[in-house]
Amino acid sequence: MSLLNLKKSILLVSISLYGFLVYSQTQPQRNEGVIADKAMVVSARVEASQIGTNIMKQGGNAFDAMVATELALAVCYPFAGNIGGGGFMVFRLKDGVKGSLDYREKAPLAAYRDMYLDADQNVIPDKSLLGANAVGVPGTIAGIFEVYEKFGSLPFATLIQPAIDLARKGYILTENDIKSFNWNREKFRKANDYTIPFDAELKAGDTLKLPEMASTLERIRDKGRSEFYGGMTGKLMLDYLQKLGGIMTIADLEKYKAVWREPITFSYKNFQITSMNLPSSGGICMGQIMKSIEPYKIQKYKPNSQKYIQLIVEAERRAYADRAYFLGDADFVNVPVNKLIDKNYLKQRMSDFSWKKATLSSAVSHGNVEIVESNETTHYSIIDPFGNAVSVTTTLNGAYGSKVYVPEAGFFLNNEMDDFSIKPGTPNLFGLVGAEANAVAPEKRMLSSMSPTIVEENGKLKMVLGSPGGSTIITSVLQNIINVIEYNMTMQESVNQPRFHHQWLPDEVTLEPNVFDDKSVSKLKKKGYKISEKQSVILGKVDAILVKKDGKLEGGADPRGNDAAVGF
Repeated sequence: MSLLNLKKSILLVSISLYGFLVYSQTQPQRNEGVIADKAMVVSARVEASQIGTNIMKQGGNAFDAMVATELALAVCYPFAGNIGGGGFMVFRLKDGVKGSLDYREKAPLAAYRDMYLDADQNVIPDKSLLGANAVGVPGTIAGIFEVYEKFGSLPFATLIQPAIDLARKGYILTENDIKSFNWNREKFRKANDYTIPFDAELKAGDTLKLPEMASTLERIRDKGRSEFYGGMTGKLMLDYLQKLGGIMTIADLEKYKAVWREPITFSYKNFQITSMNLPSSGGICMGQIMKSIEPYKIQKYKPNSQKYIQLIVEAERRAYADRAYFLGDADFVNVPVNKLIDKNYLKQRMSDFSWKKATLSSAVSHGNVEIVESNETTHYSIIDPFGNAVSVTTTLNGAYGSKVYVPEAGFFLNNEMDDFSIKPGTPNLFGLVGAEANAVAPEKRMLSSMSPTIVEENGKLKMVLGSPGGSTIITSVLQNIINVIEYNMTMQESVNQPRFHHQWLPDEVTLEPNVFDDKSVSKLKKKGYKISEKQSVILGKVDAILVKKDGKLEGGADPRGNDAAVGF
C-alpha cells in the first residue's frame, strides 16, 4: 500500500471512529430490566420469583413454576397472593398452542340476587366486602391441581415444598407490608373473633413465620386437592365461616371445578394478542379498545401527550360502557362476544369521536351503574427454557379479601362476592338493564377485569404481561403493549411509564399523580375532560417479560411495589 493510500485509510478509520463516539454519546442509555438467557419469573415478591425460577433450574417447566410461584405468593404476599381466592391463567406452549384456565371463585349455592340489600332494597354497608358473607367459593387450589395434572413435570411435592419452607422459616417484612397491616388492622379485628398474626406489633425487617399455613400446605402436599375441598382444611374453613354467619357449605366445595376455556385472541397490526375470556372482561375490553384505536396513526402522537390520552380515553369510554351492560359469566348469560370486537361495530362506536371536545359518557350510554372493583390483585409472568409462557393473575379481591383469616389453617378468604352487581342498575335508552348480566346467582362466577395476556409478533412469542388494579387492569396492560409495539420502549421503560384510566362512569380521566405534562393536562381540561389526580391512586403494577430480538428475555418489574424479576 502506498503512503498516500495508507494516510487515506487512517483518515477514514478516524472519521468512522469519531462518528461512532459522537453517536454513542448522543444516544440516551436505554433503561432495561433484568436480562436472562433462558427463563424468567416476574412477580410481586422476590421470594416468589426466586422460587419459581429455582423450579425451572431443576428442570421444571413454566407450569411447574406457576404452581410453585402461586403457592409462594400465598405465603409472602397475603395482601393478594392466596389459596383462599381464585384467578385466571393464559398460556402459550412452545409450539404456539394457546389456552386459558378459569379458576375464578363462584357464588355459594345459597346465594341469591338481592342478598346484600335490606327490606327497602338499599345496599347493606360492608356486607359484600367484609366478613363471612363476602366470601365466594375459592378456586386457587383447584386451579393449581388442574395445571399440574395437565402440564406438570416435576413431583408435586417438589413444587409445594419451597412454600412450606417459606411459611415455616418465615419471610422478611418490608415497609410496604407494615403499612398495609396497619392500614387494615381495624378490619382484621372486625372480621375475626380472635387476634390474627398480622395484627401483632410488627416492624420492617422482622421475620414473620406462619406455622399454620405451613401445616395446611403439608396436608395439601400429602392428600392433594381433596384436602382443601373436603378434608381437614375444608372443615376448618367451613366451621369458621359458619361460626361467623356465612352461607358456604361442604356441597359448595365438593361441586367446585376449575374450567379450561378458549381465550380471546385478536390482531393489532402485525401482532396477535391473547387474553382472558369471560368471566373476565379483560380480553374483550382490551380487544375493543385496541381495535378502536388501530385505524389511527398513533405513532404520530407522543406517549402520554394530549392527543394520545384523548384517543385512548375515548376508546376506553365506549368499551367500559359495553362492559357494564353486556358482560357476565357466559355460563349464565348470552354475551355477543364476536359482535363486541367486530371492527365494523367498533368503527360505528367511534364514529361520534371528535378531537375538538370530550364525548360525554351520558351520550355514550344512559345507564347509571358505576364499575366498582377492588384494586388489590397480583400478577406474575413466566417464560421457561423450553419456550412455554404463562401469564397468571390471581386475587382475594380486596386487600386480604374479606379479612377473614381461618384459625389453625393460616390463610385469608376472598371477598369476591363484591364483584357481582350488588344492585343492578335501571334500564337504559335501549331497554338494556345495566349490569343485570352480572347479578348474583348460585354457582355463578363474578365478572372480573383480570387480564393475563400474551403477545405474539408474526406468530412468535413477544411479551407476557398482566397487572393488578381492579378495573384499571385492562387499561394498564394495553398501555404497556402500546408502549412496546408502537414506541419501541424496553420492558422496564414501559413499566415505568405514567398511566391513565377512564372507565365510562364516573366520567373522569384518572391520571397517576404528579407525572403528566401540565400542558397536556390543561389541553384536556379545555376540551371538556374532567381530570382526577388523586394522591393515593396507583394504576396497576405491571409485571412483564419481553422477548428481545436476540432471543434474550427482559423482565420489567413494576417499581410501584416490591416486585422483582429473577431469571437465568
